[in-house]
Amino acid sequence: MRYYLVGYMYAGKSTYGRKLARTLNYDFVDTDRAFEQKYKLTIPMFFAKYGEELFRKLESQLLREVSTADNVVIATGGGTPCYGDNMDFILANGRVIYLETTLEAILSRLAVSKNPRPLLTGKPETEQRAIVERQLAERQPIYARAHITLDALSPDISAFLQPC
Repeated sequence: MRYYLVGYMYAGKSTYGRKLARTLNYDFVDTDRAFEQKYKLTIPMFFAKYGEELFRKLESQLLREVSTADNVVIATGGGTPCYGDNMDFILANGRVIYLETTLEAILSRLAVSKNPRPLLTGKPETEQRAIVERQLAERQPIYARAHITLDALSPDISAFLQPC
């Protein structure tokens, strides 16, 4: 069985993914970390050097590579399900959980984060807010296709274990 966690950046996909993996005694894969290990560049550096189009293509390939394992929890990047046929792929290959969060929670976490986000780096707060708000509106219908939706601010791990 594979579990995929989807949702916007700062929703807690990696944090809750690790918890779920421990609970199930499964392996855990964070696709962002796997990408950085495979290509030996941080995602912001990759974006700056090669651009988003190549990143998304390689990210999709990596998603398929990590999806060959069983008994794994996979935390996807925030944009991963929104490109190409990635959401169709993950829906067909495992149980998909959407960690839904609010604009205010995202902006609050962004303000204290030590991890730069390529699409927001160097932009003033008002522009960051506009970008996040627009992307959330665009991506939410895709994320909402998940098998279950959990409140990212207080997710119930037991809900992960319910049958589809």
